[in-house]
Amino acid sequence: MDAYKVINLASVGPGARAAQLLADLGADVIQVGAVSRSGSVQIEPAPYAYGAGRGVRKIRLDLKSDSGLAAFKKLIAASDVVIESFRPGVVKKLGIDYASLRQLNPRLIYCSVSGYGQHGPCSQWAGHDINYLAMSGFLDCSARDGRGVPATPGATVADSAGGGMQAVIAIQSALLRRGDYGEGECLDVSVTDGVLSMMSLHIDQYLATGKAVTAGSELLTGRYAWYSCYLTADKRYLSIGAIEPKFYRNLCRLLELDRYSDKQYDDAVQEELRDALQSVLLTDTRDNWVRRLAAEDTCVAPVLTVAEATGEPHFIKRGNFQPVTCDDAEPFSQLAPVMAGSARGRAVHATPGRLHTDDVLREVGIEESHISALVEQGVAE
Repeated sequence: MDAYKVINLASVGPGARAAQLLADLGADVIQVGAVSRSGSVQIEPAPYAYGAGRGVRKIRLDLKSDSGLAAFKKLIAASDVVIESFRPGVVKKLGIDYASLRQLNPRLIYCSVSGYGQHGPCSQWAGHDINYLAMSGFLDCSARDGRGVPATPGATVADSAGGGMQAVIAIQSALLRRGDYGEGECLDVSVTDGVLSMMSLHIDQYLATGKAVTAGSELLTGRYAWYSCYLTADKRYLSIGAIEPKFYRNLCRLLELDRYSDKQYDDAVQEELRDALQSVLLTDTRDNWVRRLAAEDTCVAPVLTVAEATGEPHFIKRGNFQPVTCDDAEPFSQLAPVMAGSARGRAVHATPGRLHTDDVLREVGIEESHISALVEQGVAE
């Protein structure tokens, strides 16, 4: 990705996640935000959020002004990719829609990231992660909380996987196609469509057989006792996912529950087996069970807290965390670029509020005097 320049108009959400992933993969990412005088909402994530902006340069332009729009178009002419996450229709009003920018750069990959896509009855709906998970069937297949309603997931699954990762895959694929055909294209990334893709096992089953999947109805949604989580003696939890028969038999043997070895899929004994597993696992601590079971082909792993995950020796050994220095705050650690192909080990210096406007505009041929004038006029910051 080192040779590609990406213009990112999203400061948070799936678009920002996509831009950060591309930066971690080596792309030259430039985030374009609104200037203070424009009246637009200034969204500045915490210094530690979104990878502390590692590998991302930032500028601010007033796209509603003629001179600001002209400077932006200079950027576009020299770039490979644009990521935007405005509500559908807004970019056309600003004059930065795909049709307009393609005239400047026919090789441009234009990636629109939105909750429900650029067209369709729901395209103008406002939404967030929980809404996209709800629309796709994801929440209905999830466990229920103490009130009996679908539990809120502990991660932004839709923004991260349904939107951000989908956008990166789409952009990289479009760049490959451009290499073959020489033309750019417009990508309509719908976060909800991305989550639908993640639900394909359940959706395809229903479409092919008419059998609906919901919480507790199938193997992967909690139907069987050996695919669940259990409380241990120290009030922590252990996860079990012993799907394959040999792993299930190993689990039964080591927990001295051999009487259930040949009843893995017997619905009549699942609640009894669930109670038996819980009774045994309450006799020792989570970490002791991990030591006794995890390396014995039982598909067992601890349910770690976020704090525990950051101290997990396996993750530390893999270099999954890195230090960050910061201009106006104490040094801190962050999750390193962990996606395969990302460059790890780079020093990260967080610079909240620092802008790279002069350098970025100079690189696309705008003269120093013009840059100074844009700044003086409040069109650029």
